[in-house]
Amino acid sequence: MDKQAAKFDLRKCIGRLWLLMPICLCFGLSGCTSIVSPINAIPAELVPPEFLAPPQANKRPIDVSLLRNLKPPAYILDKDDILGVFIDGVLGSSDEAPPVTIPDPQSDLSPGIGFPIPVREDGTISLPLIDPIPIRGLTVAQVEELVKRRYREEEILVDARVIVTLLRKRTFRVFVVRQDNQLSGGNQAALGVQQRTSGVFDRSDLSSRGFVLQLPAYENDVLNALSQTGGLPGLNAKAEVTILRGDNLQTEERFNQMQQMYAGQFNPANMVNPALPEQGAAVTIPLRVAPGEVPNFRPEDVILRDGDVVYVESRETEVYYTGGLLGGGEWPIPRDYDLDILGAVAIAGTSIGVGPSTLRGQGIGGSSQVPPTELVILRKLPGNRQIAMRLNLNQAVNDPRSRILVHKGDTLILRYSPEEEVLNFAISTFFTYGLRSLFQN
Repeated sequence: MDKQAAKFDLRKCIGRLWLLMPICLCFGLSGCTSIVSPINAIPAELVPPEFLAPPQANKRPIDVSLLRNLKPPAYILDKDDILGVFIDGVLGSSDEAPPVTIPDPQSDLSPGIGFPIPVREDGTISLPLIDPIPIRGLTVAQVEELVKRRYREEEILVDARVIVTLLRKRTFRVFVVRQDNQLSGGNQAALGVQQRTSGVFDRSDLSSRGFVLQLPAYENDVLNALSQTGGLPGLNAKAEVTILRGDNLQTEERFNQMQQMYAGQFNPANMVNPALPEQGAAVTIPLRVAPGEVPNFRPEDVILRDGDVVYVESRETEVYYTGGLLGGGEWPIPRDYDLDILGAVAIAGTSIGVGPSTLRGQGIGGSSQVPPTELVILRKLPGNRQIAMRLNLNQAVNDPRSRILVHKGDTLILRYSPEEEVLNFAISTFFTYGLRSLFQN
């Protein structure tokens, strides 16, 4: 009788357990699950290549010497140069020492001799007793010979001493705006800037710096502009430099273009004409290129002219987002190396106790649960569209081919698969009700 009673109680316990399963199922699926909140997603291994993120790790820095303006063997004169001219009996006398001008310590010029004579807008210089002399495109030595010849031809001077030197090079006023300012931890604390301690960036308005440079001729290039303002862009800036040309459009025309751009009626791509960069309003120079790729700029593109703006843009918008069991977060994407799905989950998950522990089998709700392994990636597409991809984290651990790269703007949602929900339900039901009912009698 005792054995029959025990068998009867066991059957009764199991019957109660099966009756309770539907009720527990309704309350047990309140988490992030693919059963109650399905997402139409395609397997990551079936995604067409055009929808995948391009690799960044294989890109290499360009030769920085390409950002420099090549100097000619001898300095070529143009407007706004200032010459030092001494002409015995005309500009100065043999009885007096010619004036000497000491250049600025930052200049590479030698001390100049003579009276200052500027090169005018039309490329000529004006000297006493003769007509203006065109000297644009000549060297200093050629100008000295030309001045001697002109005075000799005018029969003003025959064997008089003529000295021509370069007192000051023409300069170009260039504006540099950089958004890659990176403060050290001590400076951040001193200035009251909060560091990122969670999955969301603490934005700061201290990331922009502005400079106004006066670059001498043949030093008016991108490399000199960057070198004088902090060097090449850092990791928190895009690996490119944008040059906004200041001398190719009238102010009213540019204002109208900007108004159309802000109104969404103007395509910024039309502002750049690769065939005629001097006609465009902007030139973008990449600082990293893929193997076999030729940098898409020409030597004249790196030469800065008066009024140009050199712009180094921040990478604050190059982030990915997390949701579901990973929690809400915003995380930066590396610039110079690739970040795959496992790395992205590890970065986002370690701050809330997910990530590697999940892959080892310790679930969100405790070590007794089956961990979530279904990851859905929402990727934005042009035209306000998106594509949803899904993969299994365990499969990604074992198969590197399924570890797709994270792209800026991606949203990663970690969820339980239907099988995991059923297993977790069975485990929780067994421990919360089954054992108690089993040993109740």
